Amino acid sequence: MGLKIYNTLTRKKQDFSPLNDNQVTMYVCGVTLYDELHLGHARAAVVFDIIRRYLEYKGYQVIYVTNFTDVDDKMIQRAKELKTTVFELAERFIEEYFDQMEKLGVKRATYHPRATEHIKEMIELIEILKNKGIAYCVDGDVFFRVRKFPEYGKLSGQSLKELSAGVRIDVD
Repeated sequence: MGLKIYNTLTRKKQDFSPLNDNQVTMYVCGVTLYDELHLGHARAAVVFDIIRRYLEYKGYQVIYVTNFTDVDDKMIQRAKELKTTVFELAERFIEEYFDQMEKLGVKRATYHPRATEHIKEMIELIEILKNKGIAYCVDGDVFFRVRKFPEYGKLSGQSLKELSAGVRIDVD
């Protein structure tokens, strides 16, 4: 029996079939480095480490990427509270992340890109979206104009009518 994955678009399980015969690429959203690691971080790392190891066991070459969000509003606030810099805060929690994952026996990802390494590309993409009328700015923040994307909500199974467009909620 092969690996089955849940397809969010079709809402069904399906047989896993890689795009390339012998290689699988995995991207897993990583941690935002503003506070101590918690069980949720460990859970995600362990689950995807198990999937990666299973794929390697089955003979696939796995390229596994998980990022570090090493700059954002929460980090700026936390750095101020701790009287340190965002960069020092990021380094501290990256070191802690690697230490804790090693203790759990989680293999390191193939790549750990940092948000700060790609700010130029992010700005360029934002400008492209703004120039196409797909994004707009309010009080220094950039928002996605969901009505310009007819497929918006398809993965969540919701229509634009069901979603509150333009509403921003702080989940913390």
